[in-house]
Order: sequence, then C-alpha cells, then structure tokens
Amino acid sequence: MLSGLAGWASAVLPQPAHAGAQVEEPLADAVRTALSAAVANSAPPKPHFDNIEARLAYLRWLGTMSERLKPRKTEAQTRIEFLETLWYESKRAGLEPSLVLGLVQVESGFRKYVISSAGARGYMQVMPFWMNAIGDGKASRLFHMQTNLRFGCVILRHYLDRERGDVFLALGRYNGSRGRPEYPRAVLASRQQWLMPGDT
Repeated sequence: MLSGLAGWASAVLPQPAHAGAQVEEPLADAVRTALSAAVANSAPPKPHFDNIEARLAYLRWLGTMSERLKPRKTEAQTRIEFLETLWYESKRAGLEPSLVLGLVQVESGFRKYVISSAGARGYMQVMPFWMNAIGDGKASRLFHMQTNLRFGCVILRHYLDRERGDVFLALGRYNGSRGRPEYPRAVLASRQQWLMPGDT
C-alpha cells in the first residue's frame, strides 16, 4: 500500500527540474531578433512543404512522436500543438527535433510550468535574464509554449555556433556545465527515444 502511495505521489507531485544556470553573455543581433519575434508571436506558422513526400514524412513524424509522448501529455490537442511547435522551432533553428525532445525531457520532463532552483522556466528551462536581454523582462512570458521553445532552440543554436558545431560542448554550455559529461550524456541518451525508425 505504501509503495503504491509513493508511486502515486511521485507521479502527481511536482518533480524538481534539472536545469543548470545558463550564463548571460552578449547576443548577436540575429539571436536578439529571433528571440524578440518569439515574444510577439501567438502561434507558430503552419509548415509548408515543397513536395508531398516531405509533407508525408512530417505527418509520419507527428503521428509517431504523438504516440510516444502520450504517457506524458494525455490530451491529444495539447500534445499535437506542442509537437507542431517544437518541430517548427527546431527546424527554424537548424536543430534535430529528436535532440530538442531529448533536451526537453531532461530539462523539464515535458512540464510547461516548472521552475528550477536556479529560476529557469518552462519546457526548455530558459533563464529569465534572456527576457531582459531582448525586451520587457517579463519572465512569465517564458511559460508561453512558443516563446519558451523559440528561446530554447535559438539559445542552443547560439551555443552550437559558439562551439563550432560541437553538440557535447553546446549542451554543456546550455546547462551551465560546459566541460562536464553528465548533462550532455543525459540529453543524448534521451534523444535516442525520439528518433524515427532508421535514424541514427
């Protein structure tokens, strides 16, 4: 009985977020523009595809990821909107959606309103100082799904560029633990769960 209650409590009660402390640093104008646009947008544009094969590949991805995410996000519309937004923002930043899904899993466990002990917020555990860097400083905006995913993806892209494409170092920088292996290994291991069949 007690073990059942403990399992229920761990599933229902808020769990701590695993975010580190991203370091505030100067931003390139392109990064600042991308982050500012996210605050203004209410929803991501629907993707357009050059051919039917690309559209079918996207729909297959959406269906597969929706099934995998169902235990964590049970409401279908919420789950699809999250995945559509994550796919769009990942592609916009030149990132693999599987990497971003792995990062979200490690950072927040797919919880929208979680706050870490360092003050990072939302799905991708974005630090509030990023809001100060691009505008009104309202940290509550980081709970808006597209804003959070846009910020997280642009920040990760920024770190990848700074680290010349080294994913391991960029993930460490994202978490504020550059040079230590635990966080990059956790994200890369989680990424494996979000690959499509045949991906590596």
